[in-house]
Amino acid sequence: MKTQLLDRFIAYVKIDTQSDENSETVPSTDKQFDLAELLVKELTQMGLDAVELDDHCYVYAKLDSNIPRDHPVFQKAPKLGFLAHMDTSPSVTGKNVNPQIIKGYRGGDIKLNDAFTITDRENPVLKRSIGHTIITTDGTTLLGADDKSGIAIIMTVVNHLKNNPSILHPDIRIGFTPDEEIGRGALHFNLEKFDADFAYTVDGGPAGEINNETFSADAAVISIKGRDIHPGEAKDIMVNALKVAADIISLLPKDMTPETTSDKESFIHPHFMEGQVGGATIKLLLRAFDTQTLKKQKNTLKQIISKVRTGYPNALISLEISDTYRNMNKTLETVPHVSRYLEEAVKRTGLEAKWVPVRGGTDGSGLTAMGLPCPNIFTGGYNFHGQTEWISLNVMEKSFETLLKLIQVCIEKA
Repeated sequence: MKTQLLDRFIAYVKIDTQSDENSETVPSTDKQFDLAELLVKELTQMGLDAVELDDHCYVYAKLDSNIPRDHPVFQKAPKLGFLAHMDTSPSVTGKNVNPQIIKGYRGGDIKLNDAFTITDRENPVLKRSIGHTIITTDGTTLLGADDKSGIAIIMTVVNHLKNNPSILHPDIRIGFTPDEEIGRGALHFNLEKFDADFAYTVDGGPAGEINNETFSADAAVISIKGRDIHPGEAKDIMVNALKVAADIISLLPKDMTPETTSDKESFIHPHFMEGQVGGATIKLLLRAFDTQTLKKQKNTLKQIISKVRTGYPNALISLEISDTYRNMNKTLETVPHVSRYLEEAVKRTGLEAKWVPVRGGTDGSGLTAMGLPCPNIFTGGYNFHGQTEWISLNVMEKSFETLLKLIQVCIEKA
């Protein structure tokens, strides 16, 4: 099974599917169709039903139940969904990914190139990965384990079920989404077409970690209009938008940043800035497990802008806030069996099941809000969105096993 997982994973990560948050199209980049079309071809070859790629680059497929009609759970078995996203982060290029495969990892740092090294100091889980097959980047791109590992795991599971008809399974629904990395993965997802009672995203990290709680997230855009003029004639006339932007960023709370927070602590993250003297834009991520905290963060930004305006009375500064996704925990608490089944499945693989809040979001956040309960399952990937991204093939195999066990649990508990 490792060979199948590896072959699929390597094939998928070599396809550039980077999304673009500045695009207004759906999907945000046409190249996401390249992977989607391959997946449709493979799903069709496997013999799945109702395989479809829609205009928005969502892939749907069905594996109909093989439970005999006279079986006690035939009528009661749930329609079970598995999902993963096809796009990779806009943060680092996903073009010309060159995976490095380390078989029988022997411990210690992994040097990728002169600029990047995966250190065991920053990655203590490496000490628990000795003997594993590790897949890394070559230090020039991200890897794409987020979330092509999830795709490879799901595809291997359904292929295994098709090749082993003696394994009973309920109706299984497969979905692959675009633009998750820019918060739009669930935006055009067709719940009626997917037709599942509940589902699981396969888009997580360390072995045994499962998630039914995520950040709530908003996006903030601060626009600054200054006034440009020849610097030799600028006295009492020029309004430098770059300096305004710098002052705003300098006043952000130092103890509320990604690099100074952990666990359930919230943050405000300026992740993009561009501009000239005459105008500038700052984009920020607002993240908090308690949705009410997002309102406090918005007020913090308003107070900072008000303070900066006193120093630049002729600058025009505007703030725009938009919803991105919300913590799925409260909704999932109303359907506890969905999480309970997953926990039991992880335990049956021999792993310790650990419920860990996600300091980020998944498509499950949006889908749960839309009415499809959707916890998240580990894949074995680490350091997502950067050149030091890596994944353990051994943990991918454990995720594969978890999905098979989850299918068994759903039949047993029906």
